[in-house]
This record gives sequence, C-alpha cells and structure tokens, in this order.
Amino acid sequence: MDLDKLLAGLSPKLADDVFVFATLDPENVPDGVTPRMMFREDEGVTLILTREEAEAAGIDHHFPCRMITLDVHSSLEAVGFLARVATALAAEGMGVNPVAGYFHDHLFIPLGREQDAMAVLRRLASEA
Repeated sequence: MDLDKLLAGLSPKLADDVFVFATLDPENVPDGVTPRMMFREDEGVTLILTREEAEAAGIDHHFPCRMITLDVHSSLEAVGFLARVATALAAEGMGVNPVAGYFHDHLFIPLGREQDAMAVLRRLASEA
C-alpha cells in the first residue's frame, strides 16, 4: 500500500495483442467470446477484447489500444497509485483507460503511444 514502494517496484509489461472496447446488450454477447474484461453498466455490457476476436465475432468496436500491465502487486486499497501513473501519462499528452484487477492494474493506451507510455512508466519507477 506504500505509494513510494509501489512506484519503485513498478515493472510495466506490454501485451502483444491489440485490444478494443465494445458495448453490447448483455443477452447479445456471442458464445465463445472471451473478453479480457466485462463490466455491466446500465447502458449495456462493456467488453475489452482483442481486435482479432471482435472482428471475427462481428462485434462493432472502438479505441484500438495496447494493454500495459503494471507488474507490481498493489493493494485494492492503495491510495494514489493510479492517480500518479495517469498524471505522468497525461503530462505527455496521453489518455489512459485503467482497469484494476485483483492482483495488478492494467492500462489501455491508444495504439501507437505504447512505447511512449512504457518510457514514462520506466521513468516513473526509476525516479521513485
């Protein structure tokens, strides 16, 4: 939960796949689709899945992006960790869609900006 230790231990890992976001009516999620994340909202279910899988299933999608996993075990109660990360990325003109998993946080970065984001994250860790 210690912010300085979390930042110092930050080891970003870039996933190979291109991911996309989609939204569907919960009853219309095709069988066999295995999203990285599903989140039910009032308007529908949000899916984060590979672009390849979305296209194969005929799912309308948006925001092609790359996923960076922050390979440090952060508590779900840690305060300020994602705020520091998002602020550092924003200072470089990058938006980010963060997702908190049980063990790690994951950042969905616009396609084409992933190497910029990796450099920012490595710098953030080295400065901590």
